[in-house]
Amino acid sequence: MLLAEIEIRHSRAVAPTRRVAVGPHWLPTEPAPGYGGILLGGIVAAHMGEVDPELRDEFLILVNDLEADRRIAQPRLRHRFQTDVVGLDRSRHKLVGHPGDDFFGDVHFELEGSGRPVPQILGAVYAAARLHPDAKPGVYAALRKAAVWEDGANPQLVTFLTDMTTVPPTWWRRFSTDERWALEILGFGPNEGQPGRDEVLQRFRSLLRESHPDHGAEHQGAGQRILELTEARRILLP
Repeated sequence: MLLAEIEIRHSRAVAPTRRVAVGPHWLPTEPAPGYGGILLGGIVAAHMGEVDPELRDEFLILVNDLEADRRIAQPRLRHRFQTDVVGLDRSRHKLVGHPGDDFFGDVHFELEGSGRPVPQILGAVYAAARLHPDAKPGVYAALRKAAVWEDGANPQLVTFLTDMTTVPPTWWRRFSTDERWALEILGFGPNEGQPGRDEVLQRFRSLLRESHPDHGAEHQGAGQRILELTEARRILLP
């Protein structure tokens, strides 16, 4: 049974240009992140391991910029996004299976591997930007989680993307994602007490601005820093 699908258009592997576009797609997003969000997360998880670490940081910055509805200057990750698909190759990706009692049920990915990795993850995040505003937060969260997944697009990834209580993958465990870690990431000292919601949001926004390359921060490591800040906010403001 087809649950979600997307066609990502991109320059041919032998072409000198680096262009990417979003083709026809069907991406259901209820309940969040929905089958569509799972598929987009699967595309990111399947290809991120082949992407240079520097571009991984840029990808996480792009996710943050799209979620904040900032103007997206081109190119990003050395590729130019466009709406015209004439002359572009295509990669088709599907999520198929049988929904179960928990809605997500027994599902698996059918991903085409003919395209280079960066256009695939760019196609996924730009497709997320086209979704209904109510669906975007859950889908962007799934994309961030997929970006740190190390085991490819397998059934365990579906559980990880849809269950916020799931134990993160090995790569993520280098950080202690508990409340003490979150307070430290946001710069709250041990003697400051428990910050209120407004304090957390104010500190998060200030540090996020400082961490963005558009405001003078180094590109290297910026994506990881933004990911940490976002996770710390989630822990303190469930």
